[in-house]
Amino acid sequence: MVHSINKSSYSNGEHYAFWKNRMVFFIKAKDFNLWDIVEDGLFVPTTSRSEWSVNDRKKMELNCKALHILFCALGPDVYVKVSSCGSAKEVWDKLEVIHEGTTM
Repeated sequence: MVHSINKSSYSNGEHYAFWKNRMVFFIKAKDFNLWDIVEDGLFVPTTSRSEWSVNDRKKMELNCKALHILFCALGPDVYVKVSSCGSAKEVWDKLEVIHEGTTM
């Protein structure tokens, strides 16, 4: 199987540790700020959308880009488990629980 450096890995739920490691570096390579959104979570402006600053809009856009990368890298069976998540961090955290369990 040939892998492109411009296309993320695809996960059908198998080999999660392999997929996860590749996705971390794929996302960081696309834009390190995207990884911050995945790892740290989404900042949600408290004002109405019409009052968002340029910075607020940029942060929301980064979340959408990170979600897009993650959703496009998931097969239908995995996607359905995380599709209701509203942030890239939620998706990432839920995937970890699904595939790695919890430490509690």
